[in-house]
Amino acid sequence: MAGKLSVKERIVETASRLFYHQGFNSTGINQIISEADIAIGSLYKHFKSKEDLLLYYLKQQETEFFNNLENFLINEQNPKGKLLKLIDYRIQLQQQSSCSGCHFIKINAEIGRKNKDVENIVNEHKQQQRNSIHTIISSIEQNSVLNDQQLTNMIFLMIEGAIVSSSIKGTTQDLEDIKGIIPQML
Repeated sequence: MAGKLSVKERIVETASRLFYHQGFNSTGINQIISEADIAIGSLYKHFKSKEDLLLYYLKQQETEFFNNLENFLINEQNPKGKLLKLIDYRIQLQQQSSCSGCHFIKINAEIGRKNKDVENIVNEHKQQQRNSIHTIISSIEQNSVLNDQQLTNMIFLMIEGAIVSSSIKGTTQDLEDIKGIIPQML
């Protein structure tokens, strides 16, 4: 690994893995330096502080999340199908992480409101998720008694709840269940 990635990439890859699996507060600078196999000066050359590294990690996760989502949905033209495929994407993410949860929910639970920059990034990420759902919902001809915004909020909250449930139960069953519920709501 050390020879293939740049120093900055090694720092980010190591910090991302540690922040996700053991938390921000439980991850020390010395552990990042040791596991990334870098000198302390190299870390501070790229990041002013551990918090600066955390913000970079969150922004990188956000970019990766939405780029991968876009690629995942690109071939689905049917809006209802796209909505169900969005849930498939979240299922895939949970399966890849052994149902370890959402990067943003985890960091928010750990330090969210204590740090305005983190809180803002998390809120922006979740709002962008809502916007993605709303874009799909608004293109669906539906028979629901709920308006587009209400449906968006309900589906967003169902998905977020199922992500949390997935990390608690260690299964994606609740996300699978949502796929059966959503068509009935539209």
